[in-house]
Amino acid sequence: MTLVSIVIPAYNAAKTLRLCLAGALAQTHRPIEVIVVDDASTDDTRAIAAEFPVRVVAQPYNQGVSSARNAGAAVSGGEVLFFLDSDVGLSPDAVAAAVRLLAADPGCGCVYGVYDSEPLIDDGPVEVYRTLHLHHALSRGAGLTSTAVFALAALPRRVFEQVGPFDVNLRAAEDDEYSERLLVHHRIRLSGEISGRHDEADRLLPLLGEQYRRARFLRFSARNRMRRDALVVNRAGGVVAAALTLATLPVPPVAACFFLMFALADPPLARFVLRERGPAFLLFFLAVHFLTHTALLTGAVTGWARSLAKGW
Repeated sequence: MTLVSIVIPAYNAAKTLRLCLAGALAQTHRPIEVIVVDDASTDDTRAIAAEFPVRVVAQPYNQGVSSARNAGAAVSGGEVLFFLDSDVGLSPDAVAAAVRLLAADPGCGCVYGVYDSEPLIDDGPVEVYRTLHLHHALSRGAGLTSTAVFALAALPRRVFEQVGPFDVNLRAAEDDEYSERLLVHHRIRLSGEISGRHDEADRLLPLLGEQYRRARFLRFSARNRMRRDALVVNRAGGVVAAALTLATLPVPPVAACFFLMFALADPPLARFVLRERGPAFLLFFLAVHFLTHTALLTGAVTGWARSLAKGW
């Protein structure tokens, strides 16, 4: 049987860690170890991890998810490394599916999964918006892809040793940067056979803040995200329509036309939300979706402007 190490970076993860560890320890293909890397949390993360039969690695100070993943991998012993975020509860067959997919394609350097359409902890409509959006984007992108997401991803140890550790200078866009290195010699596969429930931001301002912060690092993601088979979370037509809506706000009739274009930019997503939650929620979804696009555009412009000013 293939030996699997599950590596879980955790920072102030008290809300979700019990559910995360319960899922990791209930796999049909049992891991030889579950390693929780506590990234200098200030809540009960370490105490909660101690309730379970897992190994806890304590970072001396907060260094970010890349450093935490590297620290967990460094002390692990499995043939396959399964990186799992502390806010994801794995489905019981997730590890088994990852091992099977890697074995079926020796040229595949990484397999990763799809977030479930139901959140790990349902805290309201904002979280449901984000959960539905990401579930649909990941499901639509299933197959060979250029973009890996390491929230629930597995790769053979030999591949990790060849490609090297995560870039500790990146606390965002680290997935895209690592994907570029993976693609030099390996394929990446996204599969719905690997799944887990994800806990998302449940309030609007934190959600928008997260989108803004991530978009500021677009310069590190652009190369990967511009590839033909990269993971597409937001359709280009919707991004353009949102930008035109914002640009024409002083002329409300024109802005309204562009907003209608935005609302119609991704019919499969709209049909999915309508089917899952009904027409009233679809209207709410579109409103929040526009606000997240606004945050993304603002963050991207800010990030590019700062990089140009500093000569990066």
